[in-house]
Amino acid sequence: MAKARLLRHVVMFRFKDTTSADKLREIETFFASLPGKIDLIQDFEWGTNNSPEGKAQGFTHCFTLTFKSAEDRDAYIPHPEHKAFGDMAGNFFEKVLVLDYWTN
Repeated sequence: MAKARLLRHVVMFRFKDTTSADKLREIETFFASLPGKIDLIQDFEWGTNNSPEGKAQGFTHCFTLTFKSAEDRDAYIPHPEHKAFGDMAGNFFEKVLVLDYWTN
């Protein structure tokens, strides 16, 4: 039996230098709360960069969300809770990188 393919939605943040440690914790907590508020998210994990390679280009945080379908991912993007996160955290990002892929 073939393993079901899943859609991964990877989001990486590079924060402005002026972002305080308290604000970072608030942003981390808010994003980590999304799976409890948005049923479309099948799995979720996150962490901060600890690579010794020095190629992170200032990105410090990586969040990976898993969806069963492109339709679920597409419904997540305009979801009010996701929008609320953007409203709360958006001014603190220097840069955001998003990459979606189907598992093989």
